[in-house]
Amino acid sequence: MNYNFIWLLCYLLVLVGLAGYGFHRLTIVYLYWKNRNNKPQPKARFRELPVVTVQLPMFNEKFVVDRLLESVAALDYPKDKLEIQILDDSTDDTTEQCYRKVEELKSRGFDAVCIHRTDRTGFKAGALEAATKVAKGEFLLILDADFVPEPDLLQKTIHYFTDEGVGLVQTRWGHINREYNLLTRIQGMYLDGHFAMEQTARNRSGRFFTFNGTAGIWRKCVIGDAGGWSHDTLTEDMDLSYRVQLKGWRFIYLNDVVTPAELPVDMDGFKSQQHRWTKGSIQVCQKILLDIWRSKAPLKAKVEATTHLTCNYSYLLLALLCFLVYPICTQRIPENETVVMWFVNVALFFLTSVAVCIFYMSAQIVVRPKSWWKELPYLPLLLTLSVGMAVNNAKAVLEAIFGHQSAFVRTPKYGVEQKENRQHVSQLKRNGYKAIKSVVIPVLEIACGTFFLNLIILMIRQGHYISPILMIPFLGFYYTGFCSLGRMISNLMPARQTAKAKN
Repeated sequence: MNYNFIWLLCYLLVLVGLAGYGFHRLTIVYLYWKNRNNKPQPKARFRELPVVTVQLPMFNEKFVVDRLLESVAALDYPKDKLEIQILDDSTDDTTEQCYRKVEELKSRGFDAVCIHRTDRTGFKAGALEAATKVAKGEFLLILDADFVPEPDLLQKTIHYFTDEGVGLVQTRWGHINREYNLLTRIQGMYLDGHFAMEQTARNRSGRFFTFNGTAGIWRKCVIGDAGGWSHDTLTEDMDLSYRVQLKGWRFIYLNDVVTPAELPVDMDGFKSQQHRWTKGSIQVCQKILLDIWRSKAPLKAKVEATTHLTCNYSYLLLALLCFLVYPICTQRIPENETVVMWFVNVALFFLTSVAVCIFYMSAQIVVRPKSWWKELPYLPLLLTLSVGMAVNNAKAVLEAIFGHQSAFVRTPKYGVEQKENRQHVSQLKRNGYKAIKSVVIPVLEIACGTFFLNLIILMIRQGHYISPILMIPFLGFYYTGFCSLGRMISNLMPARQTAKAKN
């Protein structure tokens, strides 16, 4: 049996799979520019503004609760048409803060209430399900704890519901701490690709797009029409979005209306967020993909939904590629096959890497048209981080495939906006949020980084050409692994110092 042939075939098949998702990124770019002027407009304007309930789900968010509630209180909307629901599942002193803030808001004339649950059944979805049953508003504005809505948010969005067929209006996420550190800078580019390009292209080209869990307004009746909030996946927002659209309701995405939020400032927060999103999307894929294909939705919507729901399987392909690349790099290819392999690799490299770069830079042109070029130096770092997350996210995919149940782990939020807050954040991390407890993933990431370091050294010794691409997984795995271990060590230091002081 020719094992080299089998290995090479697997290598090419994995590359073709990744190239397919890369080609999809180019398709999104094409759809965006083709439909960029097809901006949604309200059908009319409400003569009398409807009642809106602002729902604020939170769990141990003591560092941001005051900022959130003050920004909600500043919304340009009549107080007699606004209800504020704090959906608090906290187990720390956040609950006390919420009740105190509710009393303050009531004294200022707001209709505010804190709904505290001691049983976290369903996590965020469960809290939303319970609160929606008693919400006074016909429309529900959902904001996560780290968001800071602009005062005119409701005035810019509510009038789209004069169209009785509209079930959701989603705004684009902004980033209040984008310049905080290198990780937040790269995350900003990463999320801009999704919010500025993907969501806009899908909506304006007649394809499905999904609620992003926050910074959007629901018509309350559509939630019940689709069966209500469900907590059998970690991405209840994606699940509900597809069920509502399959019922025939239309969604509106407003790329020009930005609702700022806080990005995770450390690797642990970013990993937990990505793990939840990745695992949840695969769970939704397993739950609802067949229903999408059985529906009467247009073929283009079904194809796009399939690509959207399956795209995170690419992390398994990426993890496989990291090891399939070894014999390709260390063995000499026969001269009669060199030209063919060269063309194949160049074509697939374009679709797997260059296409991704085009996608993310297109997003920067959209978001910051006058300064997009300043983000060019960060593109290699974005690719590096994406590859470095392969172990963390591949684990999430496998957990979803094999039905492993896990709790809803919310992303840590510190209320940071400026670089000057770094010392303050370090203190908050020690006092509020714990680092990851398991070293398995960081150790695996460092092991993968070491594998690529040894591969590079081996190729140098054998006189092979060293592709700069090999530096991406080497640096990416070391970056994600050592950042997590560093966070664990820093978290242990205060505990040791406290123990010494007691002795």
